[in-house]
Amino acid sequence: MAVQKSRRTPSTRGMRRSHDSLKASTLAVNAETGETHLRHHVSPDGFYRGRQITSGKK
Repeated sequence: MAVQKSRRTPSTRGMRRSHDSLKASTLAVNAETGETHLRHHVSPDGFYRGRQITSGKK
């Protein structure tokens, strides 16, 4: 069982935790409809990269 040799300082603990924050999701705006959607995903209207892919949500 691993046991630390000395206590971690608050500074070291904070440096480790600095990368744990959540990133904001990248959003894109469809040029055809103006709909905001996740990048590389079909918009709720069924458009992807300016083309109608599916019928969309009813």
